[in-house]
Amino acid sequence: MPTSPTTIDVAGLASQLRLSVFRLARKLRREGGAGVTPTLLAALSTIERHGPLTPGALAQHEQIKKPTCTRVIADLLEKGLIERTVDPLDGRVAWMQVTPLGRKTLHRVRSRHNEYLAKRMKRLGPDELETLELAAQILERLTEEEDR
Repeated sequence: MPTSPTTIDVAGLASQLRLSVFRLARKLRREGGAGVTPTLLAALSTIERHGPLTPGALAQHEQIKKPTCTRVIADLLEKGLIERTVDPLDGRVAWMQVTPLGRKTLHRVRSRHNEYLAKRMKRLGPDELETLELAAQILERLTEEEDR
């Protein structure tokens, strides 16, 4: 029988969830970022998802300061993962977009991460997989609500 919301220790659950998500993220990082740091992968993924982006928009999406964003962009450019295009209408504005190498890198990293998780999830029963499916939907909703 499900626990009623009034008997759940929300703060305790939040702590347990935070720790579990942190540990999972750490294990996924170890599974290989194709020589790219988690910070660069996050920025590259954001550019892919929302791009092309200006440096200011990237800083806002990643919630980092502009000097940090400038370093991230420089690293991504140096690795050939993004390209910068000057706005034809306003030469002061630059747009960042993912290169084919950047897309290939993201695909490779995502595939490794998915394989890692799928291998472990095969050990779970149908009820646990259904619970994870629901949890994934809830986590997605929680992160979307934060972005609004």
